[in-house]
Amino acid sequence: MQSPLSPTRPKSPWGRFDPYDFPEDQDKEYVGFATLPNQVHRKSVKKGFDFTLMVAGESGLGKSTLVNSLFLTDLYKDRKLLNAEERITQTVEITKHTVDIEEKGVKLKLTIVDTPGFGDAVNNTECWKSVADYIDQQFEQYFRDESGLNRKNIQDNRVHCCLYFISPFGHGLRPLDVEFMKALHEKVNIVPILAKADTLTPTEVKKKKFKIREEIQQYGIKIYQFPDCDSDEDEDFKQQDQELKDSIPFAVIGSNTVVEAKGKRVRGRLYPWGIVEVENSAHCDFVKLRNMLVRTHMQDLKDVTRETHYENYRAHCIQSMTRMVVKERNRNKLTRESGTDFPIPVIPSTTDTETEKLIREKDEEVQRRQSEHEPEQEHIGLQSEGKAANKCLAYMGTPSRLLEKHSR
Repeated sequence: MQSPLSPTRPKSPWGRFDPYDFPEDQDKEYVGFATLPNQVHRKSVKKGFDFTLMVAGESGLGKSTLVNSLFLTDLYKDRKLLNAEERITQTVEITKHTVDIEEKGVKLKLTIVDTPGFGDAVNNTECWKSVADYIDQQFEQYFRDESGLNRKNIQDNRVHCCLYFISPFGHGLRPLDVEFMKALHEKVNIVPILAKADTLTPTEVKKKKFKIREEIQQYGIKIYQFPDCDSDEDEDFKQQDQELKDSIPFAVIGSNTVVEAKGKRVRGRLYPWGIVEVENSAHCDFVKLRNMLVRTHMQDLKDVTRETHYENYRAHCIQSMTRMVVKERNRNKLTRESGTDFPIPVIPSTTDTETEKLIREKDEEVQRRQSEHEPEQEHIGLQSEGKAANKCLAYMGTPSRLLEKHSR
């Protein structure tokens, strides 16, 4: 017969992990750290979650419709549709839509980053630059907040996933598709999407998927890689994970219209030859995409962003700043030893970058002016080494302050 429960607290919904529910003869051997997952879960639910999703691709491929279908919301109520002439002259913009979603007590702050104007111009050369700059700006802002004093309330606006929409009317990837994904695959998790799958037959969908996967591998594009399942995972989860991997790129159909099919009301599209159901796996990969994006791999997308893409940016920032600190220290030392207010150029190494060559040329110009006894001489400071290092130093302060901070 089991001992009565502790009179100081009622039975917990944690069940067997509640220390007060254990018999008294086992309480002495029970520490209680088995309840840590419950504590983490309770704290996480109270704090809420955030997720930033970017959608990119040509206009008219159903990006807005798919996003509304995925999260059962309307994020584009006030959107203005441009005519053909306006689209030709439109530049690539970055727009954000944020919505708070709650489901069964779990709160999610969803941010959708849209790229209107991408691929719509006559000349689309480097039209991806504004998208890459936006991703870097979010990394930079997070780096600043992380290095500041108010680390407790850091808002994470880093892009966790980018759904890139591929037109179903071409023969695989276009040059713009390849250029975009190669420019961003080191910065964000790219998930390729075969848009408007209802314009293709099942055979055409299979052929296009195979062609796109082949070209992605051929051009060395690094799309989001699904993590391998652990050996202790159940077989159903392993099978589901394999189906997701085989579905790349996801052939999707979006619709916010409710139609009646076989006595049921479903979201889909009504055609003269029949009804295409959005949430029917036999018709498209919408359900698989939603499961991957929300139910199974959302946290992994955030982890890869934090541990891989952001860490690469952070390491590059720190390395650039460290090199600048060392160079400025050497220049100051040579200036003191020479007894002049003008910096003495450091002997260049054989692996000088373009920035270092520019610095050396500027220093030589100063020396030349000094030798000519000009009345006004200009003090040449160290030029910035890369945009990332310049922005980071502008925030962190002088190199000497930065060195003191890192030495601590």
